Amino acid sequence: MLFDSCGDYVFYDGAMGTMLQKSGSRPGERPDILNITAPHIVEDVHRSYVSAGSNIVCANTFGANAIALAGTGYSPEEIISAGVRIAKRACDGGAKVALDIGPTGQLLEPMGDLEFDRAIEIFAEQAIAGERAGADYAAIETMSDLTEIKAAIIAVVENTALPVLASMTFDKTGCTFLGFTPEEFAQAAQSLGAAAVGLNCSLEPAEMYETAERIAKTTNLPLIIKPNAGLPDSLTGQYSIDPEEFAKQMIWFKKLKARPEKTENEKLKMESGGLRGADNLQSSVSDCRLLIVGGCCGTTPEYVRAIKRAFLGDAQRI
Repeated sequence: MLFDSCGDYVFYDGAMGTMLQKSGSRPGERPDILNITAPHIVEDVHRSYVSAGSNIVCANTFGANAIALAGTGYSPEEIISAGVRIAKRACDGGAKVALDIGPTGQLLEPMGDLEFDRAIEIFAEQAIAGERAGADYAAIETMSDLTEIKAAIIAVVENTALPVLASMTFDKTGCTFLGFTPEEFAQAAQSLGAAAVGLNCSLEPAEMYETAERIAKTTNLPLIIKPNAGLPDSLTGQYSIDPEEFAKQMIWFKKLKARPEKTENEKLKMESGGLRGADNLQSSVSDCRLLIVGGCCGTTPEYVRAIKRAFLGDAQRI
């Protein structure tokens, strides 16, 4: 099975960066290098999410690419291998591990100088290292450039067997800051072979709903929802939404379980037995879409617990 789920839901983890800051990482210190310098801190964060009930945890590899690590003395393979091993040790079979892939930090042509083929090479290096280390998925997150996320998906699909969980970050207008729409993203990601699509970061749950609905109307793939815990206070750093309020807002996404009508192409594929991967999982299990829910910046294991209580009821209290 592609996803180990609780019925119609898969529970992601929450934030890594803000959790590491609370655990004592120094201001300005790269989170991913802690995989080498302080692995016990990273492992404790993963364990806390597994204990809270996460089905998937993201390795501490978000920025572990050749561009971002230049000059640090570490290679992507070193950081990724250590990060995936730490996550797998923390999960100990209780959850799956996703290689976390974020933006390169540079704009692709024509808006920037990074060539598309070079971007594919950079992401492929990460994906190959992650698969070699034992990752179960590749989670491509927090992308704003449609061209960049296309390069990342192509890199993973063409160089590994890792299922791709792809998400972009949208603002309150319903577009990325570079102007791409959720429909453009969902169509492109599905056509390139993503196993699940959605959105993460930037907004609190209620602010994400309309954009998530637009994605849900565009594709039948499982839907990823990973909002922020509101905004941080400029003085205290405390985020504005507590776990219970976060979970109350997340409940609205239950409405998106219903899948849009199958396209004629999907119907033909079903009749011929040609559906594969996530499409086959969705069509064979039920008419409900799988929701993959978790948190981004500012969320903690308490947020995961609150989401699980809200989605599964008090009988599933962690």
